[in-house]
Amino acid sequence: MKVADPELMRAINRYHVMDAIRRCGPISRTEICAKTELSSTTVSAITAALLEDKLVIPRPTGSIRNPARGRPRVMLDINPDAARVVGVKIAPQGIVLVVTDFKGEEVAGASIPVRIDRQPAAVVADLIADGVKRCVTDAGGWLRDAKSLCVALPGVIEHGGGLVRTSPVLDETDIPLGQVLTRRLGLPVIVESAANAAAVAEHWYRRCGDLDDFVVVAIERSVDIGVMHGGQLLRGTRGISFAAGSMVAAAGMGAQGDLRRVDAYAPGNLIREALGHDPEDLASVGQGMERVRALIEAGDDDLRIAVEQSAEVLGQAIASVIALFAPPRIVLIGRALDLGDHLLAPLRRSLSRAVPASLADVTRLVVDDIGDTDWARGAAGAALRELYGSPWSTTGPVPVRAG
Repeated sequence: MKVADPELMRAINRYHVMDAIRRCGPISRTEICAKTELSSTTVSAITAALLEDKLVIPRPTGSIRNPARGRPRVMLDINPDAARVVGVKIAPQGIVLVVTDFKGEEVAGASIPVRIDRQPAAVVADLIADGVKRCVTDAGGWLRDAKSLCVALPGVIEHGGGLVRTSPVLDETDIPLGQVLTRRLGLPVIVESAANAAAVAEHWYRRCGDLDDFVVVAIERSVDIGVMHGGQLLRGTRGISFAAGSMVAAAGMGAQGDLRRVDAYAPGNLIREALGHDPEDLASVGQGMERVRALIEAGDDDLRIAVEQSAEVLGQAIASVIALFAPPRIVLIGRALDLGDHLLAPLRRSLSRAVPASLADVTRLVVDDIGDTDWARGAAGAALRELYGSPWSTTGPVPVRAG
């Protein structure tokens, strides 16, 4: 029988205690026990170490002048000054950076407008490194004050090795982005899929704070999913992210269906085929889908058909996600949602047809207008999640290891 790794179990317990304090603090040890289902002995040992490392701080409550009431109850809260982390979102139109304190509150931010898909990976890494230094300085600190950096981008990401296997915003493949940025900045670097970073943002700050089980579907140039189960991100071997866009689907039933990867049916890709050029070139940066929506409403049938084909395949893909994970909630995010009901109405119809009848009442579909800053803050949250489980008093933050 395989015995669990003791350090892994300690890290898991530390994370749950820290997360309970972050979510509910100020909070008592008794309340932490109730929320985490850990023993009072375990919670006492963990919180004692956290207090010693000044990662949490005590907040006495009640009166200390009335001895009849006994000692005041000590409530615990995250020490916001314990660390700074940086979250980065790489988007087609630029790089967005956020510095947060140890509770995940934003203290500084920056945006670098640049067409990423026109830059080599080495240039993108340089832009990120320069942006991180600027952001940390704007936050009133030095680079050495940052404990971790998390970079999020769409595509197939190997979290364990910091490797970008493929991304629709970069022409190159198998980019060791984590190693490159670690050499440039000299601090631990996490590389995360954009969908996973968004899942953390939804869990910590946005639409899923009430759930520990849900799925995020990011619809941009690729179709990626982030799966939160039991409050933890699910990944494949070596931490490889889930790429729903790699599944095969068809727009149209029967022999007329065009069998391709789901990513090929992403709204931006079909719109690009219909237009003959990138929709982002239609208007100012970030306004492409809004412009496409206006063209559809002005009577452009080619664009309308392209969006409906995309919606049909997306509905099939989401039905497959429901069949695999049966989540209580799926959150749709991404710039494609700027198309509004031109995309969402046919998507919902396709989903209704494709979802198994036995699961038709299980999942609620939610649309969230998450922006790149929220995404970057989710990346910072992903960095904090790993710090929360780290043995600070011994080795410091645990480096991400390849499986």
